[in-house]
Amino acid sequence: MAWGIGALLVGACGLLLFLLRQPLSERLWPDTRAQQLQTDATQALAQGRLTSADGRGARELYAAALALDPDRSEARRGLDRVGVAALAQAEAAIDSRRYADAHRLIALARELSVPRARSDALQARLREREAGDAGIGKLLAQAEAARKAGRLDGGEDAALPLYQRVLALEPNRTEALEGREDTLADLLQEARASLDRGDVAEASARVRRVQAADPGHVDLPDALAQLTRVAERRRTQAENDLRRGRLAEAVSGYLAALAAMPDDSAAERGLIRVANAYALRSQRYAGDFRFDEAEAALRDARAVSLEAPGISEAEHRLAQARQSQQRYGTRVPAGERNRRVRLLLADAAEAEARGDLLTPPGESAFDKLRAAQALSPQDAGVRGAMARLLPAAQRCFEQELRDNRLSRARECLDARAALEGDNAGVRESRRRLAQRWIAVGDERLGAGELRAAQAALTAARELDPQANGLGEFADRLRAASAAN
Repeated sequence: MAWGIGALLVGACGLLLFLLRQPLSERLWPDTRAQQLQTDATQALAQGRLTSADGRGARELYAAALALDPDRSEARRGLDRVGVAALAQAEAAIDSRRYADAHRLIALARELSVPRARSDALQARLREREAGDAGIGKLLAQAEAARKAGRLDGGEDAALPLYQRVLALEPNRTEALEGREDTLADLLQEARASLDRGDVAEASARVRRVQAADPGHVDLPDALAQLTRVAERRRTQAENDLRRGRLAEAVSGYLAALAAMPDDSAAERGLIRVANAYALRSQRYAGDFRFDEAEAALRDARAVSLEAPGISEAEHRLAQARQSQQRYGTRVPAGERNRRVRLLLADAAEAEARGDLLTPPGESAFDKLRAAQALSPQDAGVRGAMARLLPAAQRCFEQELRDNRLSRARECLDARAALEGDNAGVRESRRRLAQRWIAVGDERLGAGELRAAQAALTAARELDPQANGLGEFADRLRAASAAN
């Protein structure tokens, strides 16, 4: 019985070895696999297949053999032979004018650490042959003619690309070096002319082109300094426009600053502030049920910067205003609409008599008047009741701000804005509340409470995107979040 079980186990092991013979053999006898790879590599080398993307080139096969057995000296010598063969093939490619293949083969030889002197000599021969075939004299004449005609850049037949082609073939060609220097100086002169015309983007593109072609050009530092001054001037003007509510002009200014200096983070923040200002404008329009204008302002905000935090709040307020309009139904006969307005005004008067001026939600005098406004924005009775409620909203804001209940102060401020419009007093109150949020955020940041600090930053941005210290606080919060 025991003999039968043993035989069965032996048979099962034999079957398993048969079914898994290749992978298992590679585990048990890795030397066999390495030897096979080396044999295949030798055959690939003999056939001239030095390298291949599918892993069946001599270089890849020898490398695989070495990976299995790092002490396999024959595989290491095989890689050396691949490098020598690459040089030989590169020579043949030069002789047959297959210059792209020659460049590739020389690069392969260098990767395999062939003697540097041999690869450099072959590279010099390759450049010489390419130059002869390309007609260096002809290219130089074309480049000079293009420069004199004012075609400095922008196409293969322009001066700068032609000079660069010559220098790629003969890096020390004096005529090409001098011609490129003159061409770059001309480009910088054109950049200055573009700045004089106010075309900052065009000037910046030319300066960046010169910087890419020759970072050490003698006139480049002055050109870059001039671009920086223009960027600062346009950004400062944009900030002034933003403070005055000239949002389209502010966008143009910030974009011009970024065109001059693409890494101008202050201009990028400025665009976010403009988008927040557009979003705030959308909220005000939505509060007056001027939906077309609210949508337009929201589109402007999105077009300026999708990163602006005020956009989501504006979207929310617009949706709320639409729901309010639908709830109370403006598309009703005039008689029915007037009846509903009178009922809502009576409810508002009762709530006001109870002292429920701004709360509870949905039953306050303010909410009743907003519903009446949704039905008939121009009704004299509605406007009069709104005006009577205004002092209560003003007192509410001041009290909640003194008590540091900032979310509640925001609700009272929103009621004020709806009641008295976006006047100077409301804007000043927004600034005050935004400053209080920045102070709270700064305190939370100091305590390491990053989420609370971020919430405070968002609240401040929604209230006043131009608040003093907002950008600095945002930078510190960003740095703290990155390091966390």
